[in-house]
Amino acid sequence: MEPVPPSLITWPHEGTLTNEWVHGLMSSFEWSSWHLPPSQLPSVMPVNVFDSLILTASKILHKERNIVHVDDLDSDSKVVVVGDIHGQLHDLLFLLKDAGFPSQNQFYVFNGDYVDRGAWGLETFLVLLSWKVLMPDRVFLLRGNHESKYCTSMYGFEQEVLTKYGDKGKHVYRKCLGCFEALPLVSIIAGRVYTAHGGLFRSPVLPKRTRGKKNRRVRLLEPETSSLKLGTLEELMQARRSVLDPPWEGSNLIPGDVLWSDPSMSPGLSPNEQRGIGLLWGPDCTEDFLKKYELKLIIRSHEGPDAREKRDGLGGMDIGYTIDHNVESGKLITIFSAPDYPQFQATKERYRNKGAYIILQAPDFSDPQFRSFEAVTPRPKANPFYDFENVIDSDDEMDKSALDTNEEQANH
Repeated sequence: MEPVPPSLITWPHEGTLTNEWVHGLMSSFEWSSWHLPPSQLPSVMPVNVFDSLILTASKILHKERNIVHVDDLDSDSKVVVVGDIHGQLHDLLFLLKDAGFPSQNQFYVFNGDYVDRGAWGLETFLVLLSWKVLMPDRVFLLRGNHESKYCTSMYGFEQEVLTKYGDKGKHVYRKCLGCFEALPLVSIIAGRVYTAHGGLFRSPVLPKRTRGKKNRRVRLLEPETSSLKLGTLEELMQARRSVLDPPWEGSNLIPGDVLWSDPSMSPGLSPNEQRGIGLLWGPDCTEDFLKKYELKLIIRSHEGPDAREKRDGLGGMDIGYTIDHNVESGKLITIFSAPDYPQFQATKERYRNKGAYIILQAPDFSDPQFRSFEAVTPRPKANPFYDFENVIDSDDEMDKSALDTNEEQANH
């Protein structure tokens, strides 16, 4: 017998969400993924409800600073740290049920990359926003590199939204981009754990103005590798995160570093030439950062099985996590929460990786417990929203010309 279709989602009177409403939203999205074509999503989630949810969530997110501190913890508290999800709605719903839904004692930190590649990026993002609105001081959503105009225009999310919302699609997509700009960059949990999508960042190079040339624009030269140095949390707090695409040149490089950088087994800081943005940092940098801020863990995401296949000296993503640096002061961990990723694979053999999440508990929330899980099967049949066979690999150098085009469009 077919399940009964859910009733139309309506925005609660006075805009106060409840647990029942959020669970109803999750059930409705799961049902529609099996029983409706993508273009019928508005029959479940009307545009006016989308508008109310994203406006309410954006207001909350804009008030948060670049670094969110997860400190309201006691001996019964648990913090779940989640990596990339990439539109794999059913795996997210499993994870929430498996780990336990957000509650007064159950905190969540999501490390970004909610959208792109998978077929249900919009539903995934809206589920997380609904939990954020319901429990703003228990659920923390950080930005990933895919929460940007550049990535979403290439890896499916823009086309997904246009397909699902038709003539209202551009409006819905613009609202999502605005919400992406509001997402914080970093969390610090219990003063002991630093989490970010990509990782560490450089100290910014301040522009120098030529004497007597008022208002002259100065093009900043890329600093020599030898002059790169780790940035400070104070500098991170001052960075301007409200950008459609984190810059890869200029003075506002910290957001791009935090979202795009990768660890390396080679010491020091160097430009991340493979990606064309961000940094590579070595175990010595991990040690310096942990020691300076009296931290025990860095938890980052950003690299799935396809990315790790190309990385010499670093572990694969078969079980959803790796311990990349194990130094005197603590550890650097990569966590990836999208199993059997990517949903649409051009390779002959699927990676069939597991996803994983991390649980942090008292007394000091710095002894990670890992939970690996298989992909939910079967998945509903779905078509990709991007040319997955021919698109430039997001783990390779970004298409700077596409980025420049996005900036021009945004300015008009």
